[in-house]
Amino acid sequence: MSGPSSMVTSLPEVPTGTARVKAEFLIGPSDKSVAPAIDDDAAEGGVIPQNDHKRQLEDASAQAADDAEPAAKKPKLSGAQRKKQAREDKKKNKGMNTNRKFSRTHDEIQLCWKVASGEICSEGLKCRFSHDIPGYLAAKPRDIYSPSASALSSTPPFVSRPEPSTPLEGVPASVDMNTTCPVFAETGYCRQGFKCRFLGGHVALATPTIDGEFTQKGDTSSSSSGNLSLVVDEEKRKLMEDMTREGNIMPMSKVKDIRSRKYPIPITEAYLEELNRQADQPDGPEDAEDEPPNPVLAEPLAPKQPTTPFDDSPDVPMRPQEKKRLRWKGLTYLAPLTTVGNLPFRRLCVDLGADITCGEMALATSLLSGSKEEWPLIRKHPSEKTFGVQLAGHKPSILAPIAEVLKTELGPSGRGLGALGPGNGLDFVDVNCGCPIDLVFKSGSGSALLDAPNRLGKILVGMNRALGEIPLTIKVRTGVKDGKNTAHKLMPKLDPWGVSAITIHGRTRQQRYTRLADWNYIKQCVGALRNAVTNDEDDLPPIPIFGGGDVYTAQDYWENLEKSGVDGIMVARGALIKPWIFTEISEKREWDISSRERLDILRKYAEYGLNHWGSDTQGVNTTRRFFCEALSFQSRYVPLGILESVPRLNDRPPAFKGRDELETLLASGNSQDWVKLSEIFLGPAPAEWHFTPKHKSNAYADDAGNG
Repeated sequence: MSGPSSMVTSLPEVPTGTARVKAEFLIGPSDKSVAPAIDDDAAEGGVIPQNDHKRQLEDASAQAADDAEPAAKKPKLSGAQRKKQAREDKKKNKGMNTNRKFSRTHDEIQLCWKVASGEICSEGLKCRFSHDIPGYLAAKPRDIYSPSASALSSTPPFVSRPEPSTPLEGVPASVDMNTTCPVFAETGYCRQGFKCRFLGGHVALATPTIDGEFTQKGDTSSSSSGNLSLVVDEEKRKLMEDMTREGNIMPMSKVKDIRSRKYPIPITEAYLEELNRQADQPDGPEDAEDEPPNPVLAEPLAPKQPTTPFDDSPDVPMRPQEKKRLRWKGLTYLAPLTTVGNLPFRRLCVDLGADITCGEMALATSLLSGSKEEWPLIRKHPSEKTFGVQLAGHKPSILAPIAEVLKTELGPSGRGLGALGPGNGLDFVDVNCGCPIDLVFKSGSGSALLDAPNRLGKILVGMNRALGEIPLTIKVRTGVKDGKNTAHKLMPKLDPWGVSAITIHGRTRQQRYTRLADWNYIKQCVGALRNAVTNDEDDLPPIPIFGGGDVYTAQDYWENLEKSGVDGIMVARGALIKPWIFTEISEKREWDISSRERLDILRKYAEYGLNHWGSDTQGVNTTRRFFCEALSFQSRYVPLGILESVPRLNDRPPAFKGRDELETLLASGNSQDWVKLSEIFLGPAPAEWHFTPKHKSNAYADDAGNG
């Protein structure tokens, strides 16, 4: 007993919630190389970092001006007034940078997309874009060098670059024939053509042979312009198409029909008519707010338009329970994450072991209005084998129509039954009943639905009918107000409403992230659901129930899984800070990942971003923006090897230095350092390009430039 006891007492005293960093890695407050850590409460409250010198000078100047001001002009505040002022100041500085803007970066000469791809523009001289490829290449910046994993290093400049080669005759100075295009390397072609910032990776110098023909680069086809030809590896393109082509891309013609309300939704219309008839009855649902509507799941109203049966329909009719039962027990689940949970990030997490992925929360009202920003949120990558879409809305007339559109266009995943055909599909649709953001909550969506069970029931029943075979799931918090958990009351209603799976985040809406998740209450909800749902058929699994909250290590995952009895755990912030958490979970170990391994993960993310957003100037800087968004979380990771004990998710370290210079840089909270890291893979950031973190205290900067 004396050994462990003496070991504990030998540890230095640290405040509660502080990660224990080994003494040799601690740095004094005078060291400017590492920013002090920012905890989640500070992220909500906007605490000013100690080494934000410019802001400190401004504050000092303001304080000096206050001190020089005559005392008579200073109003005297009572204790209550001072507390009120403090609350107002805190509110002013908390939350998101709502005014942040990201300027679109364009080439100096706007080249026509058709011409850039080696095609003929049908507009001809009427086209408002340039058709002058030589002029475009002469004004274009030098190609970006794309390093391989073997070129990365933990010492400055963190990447080894080849010696500049002698320019080839006839090749513009902007083209680097030694670079590699990440898009071409993966797919065999680059859709950006001559606009690609890695152009040298997929062009060939066209030189005449003895026969008068032009040599090409390998077994390829090409489209030429002057001395350069665009190269396409047809064999690789055909081989990789199904493995790289993104799915669930909604045609704009159909989005237009949805916006103009011309898209047919017969099942939804029939359901809404039924609700109207029930509302007209004296004892209808509107007169009994706490009672769920009559689900009538087994016999939904027939659509107004006849439907064509699928050729592979079985002779035996489908049992109603079959579509509502998901076999998710033991699978890892990446939470739907706004902004950072984009397709390239989900793809990265799948590489690292995530089994279930879900798109970013999409607002049903924006989908109905045909938003060009909202519809791309339903896209998926072929590597996402179990993929769903999360919707937020406040009433059946908003959510049911979108559910029917998704069923019609995408159909059951993997069978190509939807109108968009093979390569598209959904494995489930999730309803957000947990979002705490004021804008969502005040509209009656998100966590507001927890206080309106009757309305929630109408939504789920209508969506369940409209979705056909696609399972319907929900994500909830424990309740709305602190100390008033209500989620357990929903458990007996989920099966009648047609819910196929549920995830419970172990906090109320009011708590946000200020307290530890309540896994004991999650266990209570598991018991309530298991007692309420019994299987009439032995071969059907029960409704899966997932938990969530404060899972940052493999130990957290497996301990909470066993403690609560959930079927699995949805990982959110833990994945944002360390995407490799899914590897740790599957291997049941804590990974002391090296700085070079982390840099290679960032390299993959950059390449996946270029494949998704494009490798032209605009696509490169869109990738750069989300690269910095990802680093705003990953910079909070404290390397396991410098800690005396494994931290909890909310534990924050004192200022520290890494085991090498790269590890120190990766821990920087300065958004300018994030931009510098992006330049390793995406080239120099344009002078006019700036990055502002989403949360006010997620980063500091020495000036307004890239902060």
